Amino acid sequence: MKTVQVDAGSKSYPVFIGDNTVTQLNGFIQTHLPECTKVLIITDETVAALHLQALQREITGFPVVSHIVPAGEHAKTFDVFYSCQSFALEEKLDRKSLIIALGGGAVGDLAGFVASSYMRGIPFIQVPTTILAHDSAVGGKVAINHPLGKNMIGAFYQPEAVFYETSFLRTLPALELRSGFGEVIKHALISDKDFYESLLNEIDELEKVPEKTWAVLLEKGILVKSKIVAKDEKEANVRAFLNFGHTLGHAIEAEMGYGNMSHGEAVVIGMLFALRLSKKKLQLDFSINNLEAWLQSLGYETKVPAHLKVDALIDRMKQDKKSVSGTIHFVLLDAIGNPVIVKMDEQELMEELHIFKGE
Repeated sequence: MKTVQVDAGSKSYPVFIGDNTVTQLNGFIQTHLPECTKVLIITDETVAALHLQALQREITGFPVVSHIVPAGEHAKTFDVFYSCQSFALEEKLDRKSLIIALGGGAVGDLAGFVASSYMRGIPFIQVPTTILAHDSAVGGKVAINHPLGKNMIGAFYQPEAVFYETSFLRTLPALELRSGFGEVIKHALISDKDFYESLLNEIDELEKVPEKTWAVLLEKGILVKSKIVAKDEKEANVRAFLNFGHTLGHAIEAEMGYGNMSHGEAVVIGMLFALRLSKKKLQLDFSINNLEAWLQSLGYETKVPAHLKVDALIDRMKQDKKSVSGTIHFVLLDAIGNPVIVKMDEQELMEELHIFKGE
């Protein structure tokens, strides 16, 4: 088991990565939250069938209840958020109670936001079950979606700990592997050329990546994120670099309808577009063709879906959290491992998107 310590300004906490990490969960609660009155596990329909009973067996000495929500982005709605709050009230959770987020990024975002707002904040622990969640489970961004924008209603609220049980990854379908690996690629591109090239040269079939290799990749990605979060917990400056590929990616997700394209796959398309802009505006020395061919061999779509309209994507990007007074900001690279934020002229962006779409 590996341990990464995240220092996030308002809180420092451990991320445990490896097989059998959940066996350490009960001891952690007893040691760090000895006055815990009740544990609420929030999970989704898919994960509940696979892992809920196993997690419940690990928690002894505390009353445990669970609340099951829809899978994927369908969990991140006002109605589901309200149902979680109602359940917590009905079960008489108090300020000493604990919420555990068991699931992927969507469940982590939802459960964290529930914890941040219930009685003005109670403790929560992340137990990720996907590769994608290595990004969302660390750093304290918790949120739900609004029809006008992804993750627009939320807070910065750090967990007590993250227990990354890598054996849970064995149940992931190919779609989830691609979604999560997209964020691994992002962390490599914004941090380290050698990290990126090792992925390009060594990963040729996601379904055959060994669990121990996933553990190493997750640790690398979490280290990249934790270093940035330590400098900028609430995204005043450099934390925005973690949004590389997300400006267009989030717009694609919203226009497709949340849940109709996975987050990581949308971000991959967003990164390819951001790399195109980086070559044009910052003279980035990088082979997009090699990256695109590799991504396609791994099963990724690399183009904006043909039915999405450029005007609609632009409108979505204006609502991006990095935008200021409607001016769209993009995270670009002037070298692999060196991200920068660039203001984009709307007309130029529109022209580049038309070219990127092949129109």
